[in-house]
Amino acid sequence: MTPSAHESAGARGDAPVLTIKELSVNVSSGPAKSEAAPGRPVVKSMSLEVFAGETLCIVGESGSGKSVTSLAVMGLLPKDALTATAGQIEIDGEDILKVSAGRMRELRASKIAMVFQEPMTALNPVHRVGAQIEEVLKLHTKVGAAERRRQVLAMLESVHLPDIERMYDSYPHQLSGGQRQRIVIAMALILKPKLLIADEPTTALDVTTQKQILSLIRELQTKHGTAVIFITHDFGVVAEIADRILVMNQGSVVETGTRDQVLANPAQDYTRMLVSSVPSLTPHTRAAPDGEIILNVRGLNKFYDKAKRLFKKTERVAAASDVTLTLRRGEILGIVGESGSGKSTVARCVVRLIDPSSGEIRLHDDDITVLGRSRLMPIRKRIQIIFQDPYRSLNPRRRVGDSIIEGLLNYGTARGDAIKQALRAMELVGLPADTLDRYPHQFSGGQRQRICIARALVMEPDVLVADEAVSALDVSVQAQVLDLLEEVRQRVGVGVLFITHDLRVAAQICDTILVMQQGRVVESGSASQVLSQPQESYTKALINAAPGRGWDFQNFRPVPA
Repeated sequence: MTPSAHESAGARGDAPVLTIKELSVNVSSGPAKSEAAPGRPVVKSMSLEVFAGETLCIVGESGSGKSVTSLAVMGLLPKDALTATAGQIEIDGEDILKVSAGRMRELRASKIAMVFQEPMTALNPVHRVGAQIEEVLKLHTKVGAAERRRQVLAMLESVHLPDIERMYDSYPHQLSGGQRQRIVIAMALILKPKLLIADEPTTALDVTTQKQILSLIRELQTKHGTAVIFITHDFGVVAEIADRILVMNQGSVVETGTRDQVLANPAQDYTRMLVSSVPSLTPHTRAAPDGEIILNVRGLNKFYDKAKRLFKKTERVAAASDVTLTLRRGEILGIVGESGSGKSTVARCVVRLIDPSSGEIRLHDDDITVLGRSRLMPIRKRIQIIFQDPYRSLNPRRRVGDSIIEGLLNYGTARGDAIKQALRAMELVGLPADTLDRYPHQFSGGQRQRICIARALVMEPDVLVADEAVSALDVSVQAQVLDLLEEVRQRVGVGVLFITHDLRVAAQICDTILVMQQGRVVESGSASQVLSQPQESYTKALINAAPGRGWDFQNFRPVPA
């Protein structure tokens, strides 16, 4: 086995690019309003080293302190909320906790850079992406305009973007999620920093785009010798790229070691729980669903007209083309595919959040594609949707109970009866009764998603549409929510349309799977058939792109080649 970058660095006697010594970060006692008690530690006596050319993956559940650590290294801790109270953070021997604000700005450009999870929030929507990358050079170098443009175009080429001149002149909304993430990586690396911090940069990406981004980071790291801190909750990603792994829990480091040490022989129970929570790619053997058909979609089409150029003729783009599916009571039907494959378009058409261009969507005997708003109203309670981001799905200014019973009140249920139904829904999703009196910000991400599930179930729907409902959750919480959906399916008999880009999740929860590509269904069948014996090359490519295929996480061992 070849030595890791860290072992090689140690053998050469190289100094680490980043050294953290006994770092502690506490909740500030200042004027900021915080749900946490002032003075409470969120990072406790943390120490680590990262060497040139090495990838250190920091893993842990939400709230473990991994993102706070990255913000501390970048000097981006919110001043009124969090404060570094002890320790040192040295970049090339310079303690950034002691430098001026001006020096910190210089270091962010020249020695450390960061790639965030959501590129759309990291980019200015009203400026062309080329100008945004060029701004970094303008602020931190003295090269002229022509040379800046040349360097930006070269950087766009190095991150493997097509048609770099067009990319340079594009706005963020004109690019795909994977292209935007490449732009953010280009912006971070344009000044060749010694340390790159990547905070969940592939969480929202489909498996093929994720694989491309991971390969890109590794390629650029090898080319420039960059040290990388990769923050993630996805152990599949960790298995692909990590030289070393650092595991955090409640602000403390609980375990650290090489990738093979931690994945194959975890020393701590907490680490074992995290690793074994990774869903297997091997689907469960299930009996074919035999309930009554509750949703029948035939020949569904959704077209958009897209302008080729300003004031020029438009072209018709098919977001969904001739999609046909059936969902039975008690069945979980998964729709998988890359971003832009049309899976979320189908989900939103089924719920009538958008109007299909043509086709038939029958909920029992009702064709909901032809119903107007007034006639659709009574149907809506029978088909409910759970979105990807539970925090954005809940009104932050309303108590959870008011959000849950809102739908019932709209359909004429008396408030007292609505509260009783909400309490039963809370019990079903495993949350205490006092949940109803609290606000969304007082819960974890997994708890908020349970609340969203309860809000959907309180309407007693026949069909539940889950649109990437677990993709933003860490592995242990994800496992809990998947178990909850399975339990709800069995107890209530609801049919679930499960939209996901994560084939591991689909393997564990779905009875049937539809694979979509460019708006069309290219393969369908039982989960076991589609994932174990795929017939189409596209399906095979999706499966091969799933990160961590070389590891059996449940048994803590690599998969024999």
